[in-house]
Order: sequence, then C-alpha cells, then structure tokens
Amino acid sequence: MPPPRPQPRCLADFFSYETTKSVVVKSWVVGVVNRVVQLLILSYFIGWVFLHEKAYQVRDTVIESSVVTKVKGIGKYGNRVLDTADYVTPPQGTSVFVVVTKQILTENQEQGICPESEATYQCASNRDCQGKGRTTGSGVLTGRCVPYNVTLRTCEIRGWCPPEVDTVDVPVMLEAENFTLFIKNSIRFPLFGFEKANLPPQVSAGELQRCRFHPEQQPLCPILRLGDVARFAGQDFATLAATGGVLGIKIGWVCDLDRSWELCLPRYSFTRLDSVTQHSPGSPGYNFRHARYYRGHNGTELRTLTKAFGIRFDVLVYGNAGKFGIVPTLINTVAAFTSIGVGTVLCDIILLNFLKGAEHYKARKFEEVSWLLGTPWRGNPRAPKHPGCHGCGTESDPVSIPCPTGARGHCAPSPLPAPQAVCQEPWGDQSREKQSTDSGTFSLGL
Repeated sequence: MPPPRPQPRCLADFFSYETTKSVVVKSWVVGVVNRVVQLLILSYFIGWVFLHEKAYQVRDTVIESSVVTKVKGIGKYGNRVLDTADYVTPPQGTSVFVVVTKQILTENQEQGICPESEATYQCASNRDCQGKGRTTGSGVLTGRCVPYNVTLRTCEIRGWCPPEVDTVDVPVMLEAENFTLFIKNSIRFPLFGFEKANLPPQVSAGELQRCRFHPEQQPLCPILRLGDVARFAGQDFATLAATGGVLGIKIGWVCDLDRSWELCLPRYSFTRLDSVTQHSPGSPGYNFRHARYYRGHNGTELRTLTKAFGIRFDVLVYGNAGKFGIVPTLINTVAAFTSIGVGTVLCDIILLNFLKGAEHYKARKFEEVSWLLGTPWRGNPRAPKHPGCHGCGTESDPVSIPCPTGARGHCAPSPLPAPQAVCQEPWGDQSREKQSTDSGTFSLGL
C-alpha cells in the first residue's frame, strides 16, 4: 500500500491539536520556587484584593449629596461693625461661598467723562491718547488728554466716574479667624437606598452648638472655626485674609454596608485649591468686584463699586459604598486560582533554560503524536536520531521518520500486516524516568 501524500506544513499545523501533559519534576529548587510564588500570589489576593480592597463587594460610586452652610460671627472693619449679611456672599448658604476680609470701595460713581486713573494712560497731548486702544479698565477713551490733578495729565474716558483706584492700603478683618462655619451634609447611595447625614446621632442642640471640630478630639463635629480650617490646610490665616484664596473642605463617605449603619461616618480633610497660582506675580490670591446701585437726590443713578478680597470655601463631598455580592466574589476567586498558574510558568522558564537536564525536560514536555499509515507514533522532532537507525519502514519502502526517544531508541517490525514498520520506545531504560500507562504522567528526577 503506497504511503499517504505529505500535507502542506501550514495546513498540518492549522489542524493540529494541543493537550496538557503532566510531567512531575523531582527537584527541590523548582519545588520551592513553585510553592513560594503560589504563596505570594495567594497572600496578595487574600490580604490586598479581598481584605483591603474588599473585592467581594458590589460598590456604588454614585453619591447624591446636599450641602447647606451657615457662617456666624461679628467683625469690625474700619469704623463699621459687620455681620454675616455684610461679609458672606452669596447669602443662600450653598456649598461654595466667600467670606470677605478686605474691601476697596469706590463710592458715588456716576456715568460721565473723567480722567483715567491708571498710570499707563499718562499723557502730554491728545496724540498720546489717540494711539492707544479704544477701551481701558474703567471705560472708553475719548482721545483727549486732560488734567488728572495739579501735576499729572491722563487720557480721558467715558464710563463710571470717578474711576477705581485699587492700589490703596485698606485694613483686613482679622476677626474672621474666629468665625464659625456650620456644615449640614446629607448623602444617599441610590444603588442600596442608603441615606445618612453628618450630624452626630443622639446629640442635643446645646451640645451641638458648643462643639468645635478637631480631627482627633471631636472628628464628627460639623461646626468648624475658620482659623482652624486655614491651619489644617497648612495656611496662615492673616496672609490668606489679606490676599484672598480658595480653601477646600472635603467630606469623604467610604462606607462598608456589611457592617452596622452607625459605622458609616464622614471624614473631613482640608486643602488649598489654588495653591498652584498663589505665588503668581500677575494674579495672586482671590478677589472679585460687585456694585450696589442707588439714586441720588436729583434722581441720578449712582453706584458704590467694591473690590472684595476674601477666602472662598468649597465644600466637596465624595465617597462610595460597598456591600457583599456573589458575582464579584466568584470573579475574583476564579482570578486568584487562575493567577496561581503563574508559578508554573516561572518554573518552566527555570527548567527549560537554567537547570541541568533542561534538554531532557524539553524532550518529555514537548512531544508530537502523528498518524502514520493508520498507526499512531509518538516522538520528539528535536531529539537526536539513533546512530544505527535512520528511520522506520521496510527495505523496499523506507519511511524516513526519526525515532522518538533519542539515542536510546531503535526500530522494530510493525505488528501490522507486512511490509509496514513502526518506531518503538526503548527497553531497559537506566535513567530515573517513569511513565504511568493509565494517566500519561511522567516523573523526572533532576
């Protein structure tokens, strides 16, 4: 019977099948490495993934939050006494508000023409004003050069007169350091229908009014002293009040809903949000302008322009909640057991490249089983041929196939009808190799 036609290499590789082969290696080095890697992986999943990160829980990262604020305190600014309505803006008690600590007032402004107050618009004649842009920081240029005072002439503008002069020195309301801020925060995790507020449970109104927040002594008190907020953020209150700035009050809700409801508590932290620009020479600190309009005795519209410096407070709420779920538990458990297989990969790298007997391990680990003339044979194409046997077959019809087991292999007549022949495994192997005929498991002693 003629031999079958050889198939193209790429086609044969495409229709090949790979299956797992178990090889038991008797080596202390490889065994210790394998168990240590498995122990490290198992410790990582138990300690970090499950206990620290709580990967067995379903997590809700969408937090619904409501913040109401209220500032209290009386301050003295110049010859005036100011209360909350004077220095807090906006007055609605939102999560973002400003406590004004310094003001530059320009009173009794009205629409008209007047000399510009900025030094960059000094002039000697009308020609100096006509070469500049159309507008200034205070109005629209008319193109004329007019006297500003006895010794100075500036370009004339049309707008609110007299223009603002913001280079004057004004006092700072340092009493604001002792003002108190009350924060009422309510949160909800919609996935679990869980609701909580930052007010301490079972605390009377009198006790609540007397408490002051401290990160160690009273970490749950919702009433904070403004000076303490600046100090916790690492800022000097006097400097901050003079230049203005933005402070962040962060309230974190990280809750484990597998535990008691009372153990879901807020955590407060503080930071300066504009720290990147606080040393900028162009625009340090925080300030804004606003105006109050009214009518004069003759019915003329007047206004008082205020350039306000203050501390802006941003109350930021974040958080997430977790509760046991069977799906993430199964997913991470399977991932843990799958990752233990990394130890096998590392041990294979050591066996195939670094230990003595690597070639012998390769011969046992990588084996091809082909189908020749209806009879399966097993061999390793990388193993050397027997010096006295170049292939199996008959004298009239040789088949050039290497023997499977290296130098110890030999050819023998086939049990099939003549003239076929097959390769056989060697007899009398003197090495420490054993093969179980029922399980296909090899045991190598290295």
